[in-house]
This record gives sequence, structure tokens and C-alpha cells, in this order.
Amino acid sequence: MKQRLSAFALLALALLCNTGAQAETPVAPRTETVAPILGVVLPDFAALVRSQGPAVVNIRAFRARPLDQTQANAPSAAPPSARELGSGFVVAPNGIILTNSHVIRGADKINVRFADKRELPARVLGIDPLTDVAVLKVEADNLATAMLGDSTRLEVGQWVLAIGAPLGLERTATQGIISALGRSLPSDSYVPFIQTDVPINPGNSGGPLFDVQGRVVGINSQIVTHTGGYMGLSFAIPINTAVAVAKQILTQGHATHGWLGVSAQELSQELAHAYGLELPRGALLTEIRPGGPAAKAGLRTGDIVLALDGVAIVDSADLPPRIGASAPGSEHLLTVLREGQVGQIKVLVGELGSADKPGLPRQQVARLGLLVSDLNDATKQVLGIHGGVMVE
Repeated sequence: MKQRLSAFALLALALLCNTGAQAETPVAPRTETVAPILGVVLPDFAALVRSQGPAVVNIRAFRARPLDQTQANAPSAAPPSARELGSGFVVAPNGIILTNSHVIRGADKINVRFADKRELPARVLGIDPLTDVAVLKVEADNLATAMLGDSTRLEVGQWVLAIGAPLGLERTATQGIISALGRSLPSDSYVPFIQTDVPINPGNSGGPLFDVQGRVVGINSQIVTHTGGYMGLSFAIPINTAVAVAKQILTQGHATHGWLGVSAQELSQELAHAYGLELPRGALLTEIRPGGPAAKAGLRTGDIVLALDGVAIVDSADLPPRIGASAPGSEHLLTVLREGQVGQIKVLVGELGSADKPGLPRQQVARLGLLVSDLNDATKQVLGIHGGVMVE
């Protein structure tokens, strides 16, 4: 069994390692349609759907008992029942499939349905709840595979297309544009989400987000909604993030993430001026975990992290995914503003455990309607106040 696992793991890794390297070889020819009245050039997605559609699968996860509602905003589930619907895509011809972890979490049985109507049982090779990535395996050969792109090359305004099974309607294609990059959500601060306006609904979770060249650039994961359906705010996991997790799962059976041992908050314009900054930038440290990597490195509450390894920290949402993507035990250089002086501090990143996962549960966020965080003593002193909370 271990030899078989190694064989298909090596094949899958070889394909996953081509992420980005394949980016210049489009699978589907890029054709465009000109709107005759306005003269606007629009992409033609028909060739993309024909060539990449066979790599997209429908996933049915069966459970003996319903789960709790910690994935309330995830566009994957049916009502509380024994069956969960989602999507996925094949990344290796011998049956390696990527999807969302929340689609198959706690499942007693998983079935995968292909474009040719075949339905095969799948087993879980590994899941990573922190990034919402799961790797499945079906016993099959010569499967159509999706081409992987490079999510670091994405730009706001770029056309993208999703294929999945919204509300159980298999092989549904929807299109839109990238609305923003590097979005952080309260319960998933370790993922720099791709925000789009692509129509996504329950059943789309785990399905691929394609660019116009037919390359997978993200995994559709969540929506923000007040109605339970699509409201124009869809979020996808960058494919580079997903591939990095999948490689770890295939080689060691699980994924690891870097940990700094801090809590950080956004800087308002008022706070920035109080700290001597012209513009609100960086991550204001509000808590240092005793005995954690940050504490050992000498970081303090009230410090503002301006850069990591020379790359600017634009806001507090930048810090968790970049630390999380670091290998435990790796050394990094932080540029820090402290008491009006800018200095550099070396930190040895630790390993994130389940008890250290940041963020509030989704139902708590929905129930409160807002996020608040305590003000540390340093911030209170700078502002000249004695109490209160920061509303995010």
C-alpha cells in the first residue's frame, strides 16, 4: 500500500509542481467576441468549457449525522442532512482530486461523479481546515486533468470563469471578473482570498476558478450573503496556496503552517497619526503570546510590523497568510516601528497548532454583526484614553 501511495503521490507532485510553469501554454484557444453596439471586446468561454469541463467533478459526501454550522457561509451544503454537495477537479490522471475540506469533512462515504456520468468512491488523502483544502483519490486511470495556473499573476478586473454544481446542477459555468486580491475573512485569516463577482451558490464549493486561458487560478470556497444565496461577493482560495498545501499532504499526510504568536489589528487614520505615520499601514500588534516565537524574538504589544523580509505589510490582513505560508523553523526579518523608531527584528517562526488558529467562528461573526478587539496598553497610552475597544 505504501509503494502504491508513493507512486501516485509522485505523479501528482510532478503535475502540481508545474503550477505557474504551465502558465504560458493555454489549453483552450483564446477567442473574443465583439459587442457590435459598444465595440467592447468580451472573452468567449465556450472553448474553455469544452476543454476543461471534463476535469471538473461533482462530489457527494454522505454523513451518518449532520455537522454543526461552522461553515455557514460556504457555498457547498444542502440543508442539515446526511448528504453534502460540492465540486472538485482532477489534477492527476490517476485520480488525484482537489476540493474544499468543508465539503467532505466528517464524511462516512464520498462519491465522485465525472462528466461521462461515471460515479466512483473516493478516499481522503488529507485535509487542511485552516486553508479549506482537501485532497481525494479515486481508483481510475487516464482521467482528464485540469491545467494549473499561477495565482500570483492575477490582476483586478481580469475575467474568470467557474465550473461546478450550484444547487446540484452539474457542469454549470458562470463568469465574472476579479474584484479584489488578498482579501482576509474573519474566520479564515490565513488565506489571501481572491474576491470575484462570479455567481457562486451552494454546490460550487471546491470547484475550479479558471482564467481565460483555461488555467485553474483558484478554488471556489465561500460567499458573503445575507440571504443564503449569491449576492455578488464570492471568494476563492488562490491555486498557489492550495497547491502548496496539497504537496504537503501528498508527501507527509498533512499540512503545516508557520506561527508567530501574535494578534494584530488594523490601523485607522487616527491611530496612524498617533503613532507618527502619515498613512495607515502595517499591522499593529495587540497581543503577544507568552513563550511564542514573537515573545522570544522580543516583539511587544504596540509594535507595528511594517514589512516581512523587506516586503511591505500593507495592513494587518497581510501578516497571517504570509507567516502561515512560512515553514516552521524558518527565520524571517521583521521591520518594526516602536516608539517612533524603525528597527529590524529576526524571528524564528513556530508551527501553528489547532488551538492557535485565529479568527471567530462564522456564526459568532454573524450574530454580533461586527468585530471588536481590545486596545492594548500601548495604544491606550498613545491615544490618551483609559478604556474602550477597537471596532473593525
